[in-house]
Amino acid sequence: MPTNGFRLGIYVCKDAEIVDFTAPHGVFAVARRFDPELEAFVVADALRPVQAQAGFTVLPNYSFADRPAMDAFLIPGGYGLRQEIRNAALHEFIRAQPEETLLTSVCTGSWVYGQMGLLDGLPATSRKEPDRVESKAPGKVPIDRLADIAPACRISRARVVDTGRMITAGGITSGMEMGFHLLRRAGYGDDLLDEVARVMEYSEAYRLYKDDVEIIGAARSSGR
Repeated sequence: MPTNGFRLGIYVCKDAEIVDFTAPHGVFAVARRFDPELEAFVVADALRPVQAQAGFTVLPNYSFADRPAMDAFLIPGGYGLRQEIRNAALHEFIRAQPEETLLTSVCTGSWVYGQMGLLDGLPATSRKEPDRVESKAPGKVPIDRLADIAPACRISRARVVDTGRMITAGGITSGMEMGFHLLRRAGYGDDLLDEVARVMEYSEAYRLYKDDVEIIGAARSSGR
């Protein structure tokens, strides 16, 4: 199995959905057993504890001011994203990333990129199933709200949408598929991905979802 290395920075904010950010982090944690050059870490606006949903508290590894080097930056979804879409500090941090840094999201994390205009002219996705509040008037399914936030974006219902630099995943547990997809973008082959899925006892779900990916343009032939 190759040793390529890849650094994934995961943003965590107040009321972030726990599975959205722990799932991709978990995929990388298991993959590190085969390549210790892989790394996933948490980024927040400051180096202080962040309370995600349900009282789950996270201590970030880096703050925005640290400007950590990373190959991909991931924004999870969750209730807190309703405020984060207008977080000027987050927007500035994203715009400061080098062009080679992939910008990724899980679930309603895509709203941030949509608000910034980064999804204009591109396909993207978000969660497709409403919760109890969203299913009642005047609620709205997150993927439909993405269409409102980013009217120039083409809405896709794929599990993962990869347009080159921008990669979005739809659904709370789609962070698993995002983790596997980022390993693939980093240059790891099916041998490693299959083995990671096996160790996680996720092989059946991995086979089910691995082809539910919409890939556009340069992403088909790019390494990262």
